[in-house]
Amino acid sequence: MLTVSAVLLAALLTLHRLVPDLPGRPGSLLETFLPWLGVSVPLLVGAAVLRRSAVASFAVLLPVAAWLALFGALPLPGAPGAPGTDDGRALVAVQHNVADDNPDPAGTARALAAADADLIALEELTPAALPSYEAALAAGYPDHTVHGTVGLWSRYPLVDVRPVDIRPTGVGPEWNRGLRATARTPRGDVAVYVAHLPSLRIGAHGFGSARRDESAVRLGEAVAAEPSRRVLLLGDLNGTVDDRGLAPLTSRLTAPGSGFAFSWPARFPLARIDQVLARAATVTRVWSLPRTGSDHLPVAARVTL
Repeated sequence: MLTVSAVLLAALLTLHRLVPDLPGRPGSLLETFLPWLGVSVPLLVGAAVLRRSAVASFAVLLPVAAWLALFGALPLPGAPGAPGTDDGRALVAVQHNVADDNPDPAGTARALAAADADLIALEELTPAALPSYEAALAAGYPDHTVHGTVGLWSRYPLVDVRPVDIRPTGVGPEWNRGLRATARTPRGDVAVYVAHLPSLRIGAHGFGSARRDESAVRLGEAVAAEPSRRVLLLGDLNGTVDDRGLAPLTSRLTAPGSGFAFSWPARFPLARIDQVLARAATVTRVWSLPRTGSDHLPVAARVTL
């Protein structure tokens, strides 16, 4: 039984793309929490040691190798180092779903300002809370733009600002969760997208991701059509980079090279659904910031242009 369990775990890790996305999307559900399959590895190793079985010990090496191949390059969560320590081509971006029911938007804004980032992308902005963010971020971020419930604050000038329509079928024009702007950084122009994809629902019928997946297709098409060479996407994508439902988008961009940075739920983070992705740039590291009044943790990333 131990040997079979080890082989099955290794197969799930290495062949997760082969799990069919039947109604209920079991494949996407598995991929959302894929790193957590590694929790089973120490249990299997301990059982193999207790049994003193050569066959079982060899079998346990399979999921160990599989997990390391997928996630071994990602360091354990820890201090990322101060912004600006890489080189002159790096910038720091912060992504945060601030939550529309956040009881302390002013405190959240001050915490984000303290991160000393170059770009800050926010989702779930409300008309009542927006003045708090504008007031707290004004000194460090002279340029900002807001469209619907998403916004971008920048140390650098923002030009060519426009909304991005990522509405799934059947959603009215009042649903505005995407924008695009060109940030005129000292390292050159960068097309910055801010997006908030539809939420998922996990229930009796499985993983409800149809609207999110459709929105990801629309956002992926916008990124593909973007004429600027450098692209940076900051957003709550309601999915991990391993989730096949986001493939129309993530296949066009590169994910962070290191860092787990689980961002949701804030009380006990299980997955990073807040993303910083890039094209013609490298997201060298991603890390989570301290908790705010949101149900998400802020995510910061170092981007080398």
